[in-house]
Amino acid sequence: MSPAPSDGKVAVITGASAGIGAAAARSLARVGFSVVLGARRAERLATLAEAIEVQVGAGGPRTRARALDVTSAESVTAFLAEEPRVDLLVNNAGLASGMEPVAEASVDDWRYMYEVNVLGVLRLTRACLPALLASGDGHVVNIGSIASFETYPGGAGYTASKHALRAVTRTLRKELLGKPVRVTEICPGMVETEFSEVRFRGDKERAAAVYQGMEPLTAADIADCITWAATRPARVNIDEIVVRPRDQAAATMVHRRSPEETP
Repeated sequence: MSPAPSDGKVAVITGASAGIGAAAARSLARVGFSVVLGARRAERLATLAEAIEVQVGAGGPRTRARALDVTSAESVTAFLAEEPRVDLLVNNAGLASGMEPVAEASVDDWRYMYEVNVLGVLRLTRACLPALLASGDGHVVNIGSIASFETYPGGAGYTASKHALRAVTRTLRKELLGKPVRVTEICPGMVETEFSEVRFRGDKERAAAVYQGMEPLTAADIADCITWAATRPARVNIDEIVVRPRDQAAATMVHRRSPEETP
């Protein structure tokens, strides 16, 4: 089934400069959303905004790009200052930092993951809620992870932050019951983006090894999930989508092929 058109609606997307956020922006624009792109890398946002404008053509939905640091209340306020209307908020900004066991964990790493993955979502959601309610058909989509309900050695800081995000999402769903705002959590497994490169502090070789011998999801796969959930009728709330590659059954269960095998 093709997504329903969403002409005139405004989608705010965090972490939109690359990966899932950028793919979601393209996908939502294709079905008629005006997209407001936020991320720290403003130059990447500008390039993406131009590409989307070309994609949708003259007379298509508008695209705006502004620098955004979700760890800063001042940045969030400035980012939304010129957006009186918000119909869809995609809380996509998130990261993992390091793979040290609890005994060797960095408090600074854990604090920053919590600032981005949990408090960043709080800041954007709280700031957008008045407009989402006023829209009469608002929607919050939080990008979680299978780490929202699974754990693995070396991942305690990241999984703790994603477990917290899951708790926030489920609580928000209950708090908004009876009000015109839907709440969705999308929980991907392994997706090949810049995620692992960030986690391993720019070590491209180590990041590439994460996906060696298996076929991961793509950012576009997750964007499809976001767009599908966002274009259901207002009466339909997609509470949760868990999506993994065929080659992954759990966080630590991955089928990897030998170099001689064909994917």
